[in-house]
Amino acid sequence: MRLTSGLTLALLAALSLPLGAEPVAGGDPLAADPHLQALPRTAPEAERIARVTAPTTDFSAPEKFESNPGGGGTVRVLPTADAFSQFSANLSFEDELRFKLGNGLFRKLWVSSPSSTLASDGLGPLYNSRGCQSCHLKDGRGQPPLPDEAGAHSMLLRLSVPAEAATGEVADYLASRDGTPLEPAAPHPAYGSQLQPLATPGKAPEGQVAVSWTEEPFTFPDGETASLLRPDWRIDDLHYGPLGDGVMISPRVAPQMIGLGLVEAIPAGDILAGEDPEDADGDGVSGRAAVVKSPEYDRLMLGRFGLKAGAATIREQSAAAFSGDIGISTPLFPDPWGECSVVEAECRAGPHGDKDARGTEIDEEGLSLVAFYSRNLAVPARRDVDDPEVLAGKKLFYDSGCIACHRPKFVTSRMSDRPEQSFQLIWPYSDFLLHDMGEALADNRPEGRATGQEWRTPPLWGVGLTQQVSGHSRFLHDGRARNLTEAVLWHGGEAEAARERFVTLPAKDRAALIRFLGSL
Repeated sequence: MRLTSGLTLALLAALSLPLGAEPVAGGDPLAADPHLQALPRTAPEAERIARVTAPTTDFSAPEKFESNPGGGGTVRVLPTADAFSQFSANLSFEDELRFKLGNGLFRKLWVSSPSSTLASDGLGPLYNSRGCQSCHLKDGRGQPPLPDEAGAHSMLLRLSVPAEAATGEVADYLASRDGTPLEPAAPHPAYGSQLQPLATPGKAPEGQVAVSWTEEPFTFPDGETASLLRPDWRIDDLHYGPLGDGVMISPRVAPQMIGLGLVEAIPAGDILAGEDPEDADGDGVSGRAAVVKSPEYDRLMLGRFGLKAGAATIREQSAAAFSGDIGISTPLFPDPWGECSVVEAECRAGPHGDKDARGTEIDEEGLSLVAFYSRNLAVPARRDVDDPEVLAGKKLFYDSGCIACHRPKFVTSRMSDRPEQSFQLIWPYSDFLLHDMGEALADNRPEGRATGQEWRTPPLWGVGLTQQVSGHSRFLHDGRARNLTEAVLWHGGEAEAARERFVTLPAKDRAALIRFLGSL
């Protein structure tokens, strides 16, 4: 369902932005966006955008365009579980067909080889899921296993072991950029970089995800109580030998899919501008950019996607998921055995689904369609933006310092090839940087530049629709939080001060802040 598609023009008019402007100079190679055909900004244009995206200080009424968090692509809220499955409102009629074809591939259930359905074979042999939609059900958020549930169906465990030293282009770049050393880690020699609990017939799965939960009561200063679930993750039924000493396990539920194309269209320089690795402003919040080596562009790029921002583009993130989660090869990751290690010789020996006309198990056209689909899943409109309690909660959210990481607004690049995401004022409530979230949320598994206590700030748009879309309200990287209050209470590290301000609020104000989050 469409909202107005004239928001871009309205924003252009409001900002008086000239088309065909000259670029703003910048020396950091991470500020380049080789995946975007972006038109450069002038310095005056950048100044006007800075004014528009500055946090408001007026909470008496909603801000202009605030009800459309996804810019001109924002869609109306469906009252069903399909609220996250709509295409961008400003998508052209011709591209709606591409979106629907991509949706078909996103929903496809892959089968093992050999099969008579050649276009769908190549599953595994070891895998986490038979299709993208199986984890991202209704394009929403996954959840951890329920107490009486065997296995995990919409999450995975990342694995790694300590390494002697971090080497490579990323390590060299960071050493020259700010002298920050990478924490060395490597894939597990037998189980690779993620546990795969499923296998095709005749093959043995790697092991099974298991978790024990412990209730921890919490009492607010005003006497109100809450209870937090602390997880204890483990792996049962290991088939390829013991894990050994020092193995690092990182549980991760599947994130929601909306707004990804808008995140991809934010100028890298605007995200980098939020970095403060030495906390120079003294607010207790640093923020560091993830740096990745792009397999597609063969260069260093800003990491944007994934819970630790380990991928630079939607296409790379999609290809990595095909390989690691489903065991499907792509032009970017052509190994037909996916994540199988050299120890898992039977898995590598196949059979596999490549070597036919496709070349890889999903070819370039299929991968591009899935990326296009993922890029154009729309952000639903805000609800109750003018409600007095929501406005009061918004003020408390800002005053409590939450926006130090959950940055409200960006303006996307103006692009010649992606009109749906081009030059949109968006409200993701994320700075897309890495932050230390404290020991309680640490997975103690470094990934690239991210330490074992750092996570990328997740965008908050759509969090209020999680129950409606996914049938649950589990939040944070491993789904331990059963509601937004618990999610806030788990915050620590750089977010500790903001958490403490939330804890000491009167119950009425805490409820207003949570109501604001529910309106996103």
